[in-house]
Amino acid sequence: MTTVLAIETSCDETAVAIVRERQVLAEAVASQIPQHQAYGGVVPEIASRQHLEAINCLLQRVQQETNLSWAQLDGIAATCAPGLVGALNIGLAAAKTLAVLYQRPLVGIHHLEGHICSAYLAAPDLQPPFLCLLVSGGHTSLVAVQHGQTYNPLGQTHDDAVGEAFDKVARLLGLGYPGGPAIDRLAPTGNPHAFALPEGKISLPGGGIHPYDMSFSGLKTAVRRLVEQLPTPLPSADLAASFQYTVVQALTRRAIRCAVDQGLTTLVVAGGVAANRELRQTLTTAAQRQGIQVIIPPLKYCTDNAAMIGCAGVLRLKQGQVSPLTLTSRSRMALTDISTLYEDHSRTNSG
Repeated sequence: MTTVLAIETSCDETAVAIVRERQVLAEAVASQIPQHQAYGGVVPEIASRQHLEAINCLLQRVQQETNLSWAQLDGIAATCAPGLVGALNIGLAAAKTLAVLYQRPLVGIHHLEGHICSAYLAAPDLQPPFLCLLVSGGHTSLVAVQHGQTYNPLGQTHDDAVGEAFDKVARLLGLGYPGGPAIDRLAPTGNPHAFALPEGKISLPGGGIHPYDMSFSGLKTAVRRLVEQLPTPLPSADLAASFQYTVVQALTRRAIRCAVDQGLTTLVVAGGVAANRELRQTLTTAAQRQGIQVIIPPLKYCTDNAAMIGCAGVLRLKQGQVSPLTLTSRSRMALTDISTLYEDHSRTNSG
């Protein structure tokens, strides 16, 4: 069975885990939320420094918990893209050092592939093909996951990611950072139909509306205008409920339509916003009506974590894919470019 040590430092969570196949043997996370709250968002320089201070302790903790030797590890996986380059560099440098020191293969992991693979922690028997709704602070997309862990993006946001929209609206309402959990807590106390907010739609060049693409900047702007026009004290609960309802309905409609159109009977929801209670409930109910199975990871695997990176690392190693030590971190990278993270073994072997 393939066992991988995994490191995740793409943003503001320092995380380390040891994963065997689709089972988490040990994991440790150092959150940076207190360090960034005063600024209302992630400060890249602070994030990098916090990763540097935390990573050695976390590595030691998971190794002591499993009592595994380095020889018992089949590889070292680390997130290398996309994300904050300075933050990514800390985790990738640690992974490279361990790979060289203990002669273990290095496996660079795309952060979004990690989120997709978090579904395997909830459903170890899950196999492609399936549809994944990726919803996080930096990404919102619908991706068809095919055999061999290949990805076919079918829909995406054209502006703000949904998690980013949650954070911005929470800031408008004075709810603090992070915004997603704050709105999730407040919205159930408000009226979701108090304000009719616009659902962003993307026009097709030849006419009509794109069935799967999304837009959230107009929705955010509509909330800002209400905040500017309404008397104080603001009806924050009603605003939060109306905003969340509009987002959830938009995501649900597109995800269900995409799954039905593509003939996919399993829908995975992954990323930080997958922790939203209204989204989980609404999407699951709508999917059941269409005979679609919904798989959502446990809450701790919705946000950034190393266990999901370990799952992805196991899959890549089992396919014989290893990254060169010259691998560099990248702030942006499409899912369809994942193959560039790995060495061309056919060329190497022919030489």
